[in-house]
Amino acid sequence: MTQTTEAAAVQQPPKPTRARVHRAWFVAAVTFVTIIGAAAFRSVPGLLIDPLHAEFDWSRGTIGAAVSVNLALYGLTAPFAAALMDRFGIRRVVAVALTVIAAGSWLTVWMTAAWQLMLCWGLLVGLGSGSMALAFAATVTNRWFTARRGLVSGILTAASASGQLIFLPLLSWIIDRYDWRPAAVTVALAALAVVPFVWLLLHDHPADVGQRPYGAAEFVPKPPPVPGAARRAVTVLLSAVRTGPFWLLAGTFAICGASTNGLIQTHFIPAAHDQHMPVQAAASLLAVIGVFDVVGTIASGWFTDRFEPRRLLAVYYALRGMALMFLPLLLGPAVHPPMIFFIVFYGLDWVATVPPTLALCREQYGEDSAIVFGWVLASHQVGAAVVAFLGGVARDAFGSYDVVWYASGTLCAAAALMALVIRRRAGGEVAVA
Repeated sequence: MTQTTEAAAVQQPPKPTRARVHRAWFVAAVTFVTIIGAAAFRSVPGLLIDPLHAEFDWSRGTIGAAVSVNLALYGLTAPFAAALMDRFGIRRVVAVALTVIAAGSWLTVWMTAAWQLMLCWGLLVGLGSGSMALAFAATVTNRWFTARRGLVSGILTAASASGQLIFLPLLSWIIDRYDWRPAAVTVALAALAVVPFVWLLLHDHPADVGQRPYGAAEFVPKPPPVPGAARRAVTVLLSAVRTGPFWLLAGTFAICGASTNGLIQTHFIPAAHDQHMPVQAAASLLAVIGVFDVVGTIASGWFTDRFEPRRLLAVYYALRGMALMFLPLLLGPAVHPPMIFFIVFYGLDWVATVPPTLALCREQYGEDSAIVFGWVLASHQVGAAVVAFLGGVARDAFGSYDVVWYASGTLCAAAALMALVIRRRAGGEVAVA
């Protein structure tokens, strides 16, 4: 048999078997569970600031700097991870990433100096988590789904919040009852526990099991491995930066990261503790954000399938900015109804920005959208990193977080205006007005 005949044979799908549930939904379910397992590491930074400050006498700025490195690498690794998934497959990249996260978290148990926190939690966990970033969800969605992409993007994005819901109360209880070290070990074990599911159940492409992507009219052959993953990631970036929509999406997403991961996730618990709220109560509030994050993100995916994404983004950022302006008035030793309202609202809005941002990336950049979104996500994490660091510095300098809440609210108002500057042309193209 000639090479041409062999290639043709490989591309031909086997006879389809009738199934009530498309295989794509099983892959999405495995992806959801994987992201939940990896979400443990995202629940820890805000819980560690006070214990590490008390034990090692490190400043909050120093601890925030380690969190900043973690968040920045989380974002900067994402576009290369998307390209590596194209080259080596989703399963291999994700399994290695989870193992690196586990190693970094486990090694923190023996640290005695701030540079070791930078190395373990900043470098190792940052690199591993970057490979588990939203580019993972984007790649799975693009390969396995033609229809319902907005909904699936919302569901997979919400997985991280679901993990936060599970792990935040657990880890805060462990830290309060025992120490921060058992919590770090718990994070490592959670990441390792997911590796077998990834290796055994996560298929790279619908063609691997002889199926079409969900909603596709025709069978889609599996593309050959793409060499030069890093080069491709950089090439896609160089092409994208020549377009106006990239800068608008990157700018708005940087503010998204600054007002969520960098601000609330990192500094809400110590800020609430400053106002004499018990740590477990503050951690529980942050976990409740995770509950409503799931609802809000899935709803945002549904809205994205039906409404113009740029207008959704403008509404999300404007409302988020207003909420942050009121937060200093709500923090206190007890949890009152206005604080619960803030938590519910912020949960609904937390990563509701992801599905419309993904949709705009797909409209503009087509097959390169997963890598472009990886770079947009990098800006998200850079924004988060800056505020994670500056938030700690501001707390050391001013004795409170008030200036950080107000500055972040102002940035969200700017993001709403930036989203409105994006214009959609006839034929689905996006351009700067």
